[in-house]
Amino acid sequence: MSLRAETLALHAGWRRDPATHAVAVPIYQTTSYQFDDTEDAAALFGLEKLGNIYTRIMNPTTDVLEQRLAALEGGAAALALASGQAASAFSVQNLARVGDNIVSSTDLYGGTWNLFANTLKDQGIETRFVDPADPDGFARATDDRTRAYYAETLPNPKLEPFPIADVAAIGRRFGIPLIMDNTAAPLLVRPFDHGAAIVVYSLTKYLGGHGTSIGGAIVDGGNFDWAAYAGRQPALNTPDPSYHGAVWAEAAKPLGPIAYILKARVTLLRDLGAAISPFNAFLVLQGIETVALRIREHSRNALAVAGYLKEHADVTRVIHPAYLQGAAAARSEFYLPRGQGGLVGFELAGGAPAGKRFINALKLFYHVANIGDARSLAIHPASTTHSQLSPADQAATGVSPGYVRLSVGIEHIDDIIADLAQALDAARVE
Repeated sequence: MSLRAETLALHAGWRRDPATHAVAVPIYQTTSYQFDDTEDAAALFGLEKLGNIYTRIMNPTTDVLEQRLAALEGGAAALALASGQAASAFSVQNLARVGDNIVSSTDLYGGTWNLFANTLKDQGIETRFVDPADPDGFARATDDRTRAYYAETLPNPKLEPFPIADVAAIGRRFGIPLIMDNTAAPLLVRPFDHGAAIVVYSLTKYLGGHGTSIGGAIVDGGNFDWAAYAGRQPALNTPDPSYHGAVWAEAAKPLGPIAYILKARVTLLRDLGAAISPFNAFLVLQGIETVALRIREHSRNALAVAGYLKEHADVTRVIHPAYLQGAAAARSEFYLPRGQGGLVGFELAGGAPAGKRFINALKLFYHVANIGDARSLAIHPASTTHSQLSPADQAATGVSPGYVRLSVGIEHIDDIIADLAQALDAARVE
């Protein structure tokens, strides 16, 4: 039976516990697993079959989460991790080595920009940033050592949908996969439907939704022929000394089209240990059960907030997919027909000082460094999430000194707007 996303969010990857018949996914809070015998242990370690070895690598609770994520995205397999930052890093490190490079959209979350521009650079991986308004810029930035393209579906905080299909098509001409961070648009966009090869999530945001648990994930689309681009993708097509000389594009074939995610699990996760806890995996699963309902309400409330701010005399600019122009507006209409997400940005006539007064005056909205909670959140990115970036790099990501970002929750819209109204009034006072 072919199930839709709303149904998969409740049912994918689990029916009942085979021992107890429990319907709820249990928390398997264990480090290790008893092997049947030495042959069973050897088969597991030799990747002759998949199964539980150690919770740093896999866990039954986490496995349900991974199956559910793969089903929601229409992918082949997923890998849950300790955070979205770990997922972003692993997604690149799984392909790029010292001396290699990736090409990334400039429209990124500040933490990802810093990861790419500094930490990965220190590890010998160069990131070339290009403006996604010109998709051909990805081709121009590509050379023989380019291993991946990277972008956010609905960039935080610029909120201009990325041209997924255009850049994915460019990448496939070169044998380069497009990695899409879909954190801000779960269920609204399925990047694999538009040609992306890998999807990355911060599970901390909308998929969890409750603000209790840090987590991340990588989903392998199973739609990229790594073996066909052996020269372009050596990480998956040359013997890996860390795992008995395995050539991942070949070794994974008996298990399915999961070469990319298998390598990430048994090398990066095994060696670097950014494992999500079973308890956090369980809590994210609780959030996923209601994400379809929440993302619709987030989108509806955010659109109403954007409309209110658009008409407010003290607001000079509103940043929301509904108010884009030109090619960006066309991309919004194409990629976001099911809703435009829960994020809204705006600038006040009083600039950064007024923005700070506004933040400090909020009563319902929480002032936190997060997005995607069921509750409404607000922050001043230039002084927080993007503060490590230079002014020029901040501008490239869409952050100005007076920019305020709202993550609009699922409270009653009248209460949300009432809080914004009183805070805007307070922002006007010196």
